[in-house]
Amino acid sequence: MKIFVDSGCDLPKSYLEENDVTLLPLTVLLDGKEYQDIVEIDSKEVFQAIRAGKQPKTSQVSPDRVLALWKEFAETGEDGIYIAFSSELSGTYQTSVMMRDQVKEGNPNMNLIVVDTRCASLGCGLVVEEAVRLRDAGEDVRSIERKVRKMAGNMEHLFTVEDLDYLAKGGRVSKASAFFGGLLNIKPLLHVESGRLVPIEKHRGRKKVFRRMLELMEERGDHVGDQIIAISHGDDEAGANELRDLIEEKFHPKEIQIHMIGSVIGSHAGPGTLAVFFLNKQ
Repeated sequence: MKIFVDSGCDLPKSYLEENDVTLLPLTVLLDGKEYQDIVEIDSKEVFQAIRAGKQPKTSQVSPDRVLALWKEFAETGEDGIYIAFSSELSGTYQTSVMMRDQVKEGNPNMNLIVVDTRCASLGCGLVVEEAVRLRDAGEDVRSIERKVRKMAGNMEHLFTVEDLDYLAKGGRVSKASAFFGGLLNIKPLLHVESGRLVPIEKHRGRKKVFRRMLELMEERGDHVGDQIIAISHGDDEAGANELRDLIEEKFHPKEIQIHMIGSVIGSHAGPGTLAVFFLNKQ
C-alpha cells in the first residue's frame, strides 16, 4: 500500500524517505525562480529571505506533476491513500481529486483515496505518521482512511506569529486582524477552524501567549499526557524548546516532536511562528 503526502505536512524529507512516503512538493517562487518545497529549497533560506525584506510566493502542486504521478501509481495495481494539506489553504486537494478521476477513467480499478485533512503543518504531519504506523501494522486502506479522517477531525492547531502582516498579504487572515496584531509587543493567538486560520485572542508578550496555549491545551486536549505532541517553528528553535519545556513540565506527554516549518507555510506565516498540535476531546 502506498502513502502520498504534500509538503504542507512539514515532516522532514528524511522521515518521508525512511518510511516510504511519496512526496508531492508545493512550489515556492523566490527571486523570480521556482523551487519544489523540501526537494529544492530549505525553509531556512526562505526565512532569511523574508528577514531581508523579500516576499516569497507559493503555489499548489503542479497539475502535470500530479497527473503523471497518478498515472504511474495506477499501473502498479496497489491501494493508495493521499493525505492532503487543508483544501481551505491550498488548491492541491482539489487538483489531486480531479487528476485522480481523470486517470481512473482509463484505469477503473485504480484505488486511490484522497483525504482532505483540513489540517496544516505538523497537524497534517501527525496524521501522516499515524497512517504510516497503521500501514506498517498491516491495516488495509479502508481502515486507515477511517482512522485518519477521525484523527484529522480532532486535530487542534494553536499558533502565534511574530507579524500577522505575512498572513494578511497572502490572504490567510483579514487586514483588520493584521493591524491589531501589529500593535506593540502584541502576540496574536490563532487556531484552525474548518481548515481555515482564525485569530482568537491577543496577548502582550510571548510568556503570556505560551501560558494561554497551555491553558487551551488543558481545556481542549484529550488526555494530553498520553499523546504525541508536535511543535513547529519559523526558524526559532529557542522558542520551540521553551514551549516544549513548558508542555513537558505540565503534561508529561508520551513524546514531543519539534520540526521547522516548511518553505510554503513559512512563506505565509513568517519567521518567529510557533505552533503546537494535539488531539482534542471532540
